Amino acid sequence: MDSGLYAAYTGLLARTQALDTAANNLANAGTNGFRAQRDSFRGVLASGFSYDQISAGQVGSQVGDSVNGFGVLGGSAIDLGQGPMVSTGNSLDLALNGQGFFAIQTANGVRYTRDGSFMKSPEGQIQTQQGEPVLDAQLQPITLPSGAVEVSANGTISVDSGSGASGVVGVVGIFNVPGASLTVEGANHYAAAAGVTATASDATLKQGAVEGSNQDAVHGTMQLIMVQRQAEMMQKAMGVFSNDFDKTAVEEISRV
Repeated sequence: MDSGLYAAYTGLLARTQALDTAANNLANAGTNGFRAQRDSFRGVLASGFSYDQISAGQVGSQVGDSVNGFGVLGGSAIDLGQGPMVSTGNSLDLALNGQGFFAIQTANGVRYTRDGSFMKSPEGQIQTQQGEPVLDAQLQPITLPSGAVEVSANGTISVDSGSGASGVVGVVGIFNVPGASLTVEGANHYAAAAGVTATASDATLKQGAVEGSNQDAVHGTMQLIMVQRQAEMMQKAMGVFSNDFDKTAVEEISRV
């Protein structure tokens, strides 16, 4: 068989999977703290062999050897690049500048986010818009007394109760978590892999602002259109090779 079929097959598979990633990135171009995902590639695993065995030439069939000569989408990796900061004027909105995450307490345990659109609960706790408590450096909820809130660049929270004197009431936790150990949950929540310990981050905070998505709508739209066209071309190529094989099979069988 012509190896062009395998090239078209792996190309179609890669572009089809990449469409999901591109569409998700574009859909979340307006989501606070969203981190786009970028494609990564590997070889197709055929004949039950591992990737290391395939790389060492231990593929058990000609088909497997041919298919693995081409790369396909192996998944996606989180792009940890900085998103734009948008001023809001809300004293509890916090934007991260640099690598790091806020820690929040969810029903599924501690999760990490870049979305700093926070609010105060009726009990006085800092929480997300979904009602999830924001945690300090010791992974404990932060409770605020009544008064004007000031948050410094290192996360220290001071509250002026009205007497003119501000008192420190807590510190917002900012954590570094290796990107490779993060699993995406929803639009902007991330779970760390089991056994991974988050460390203190040197990222700084900007009060009265939130960080936007690091995927802008213009480039996201261009990427989606490009991937769609590539998938269409691979699909047409598959049709051409399929028709050629059918023609060859009919001609050869008639000679037998």
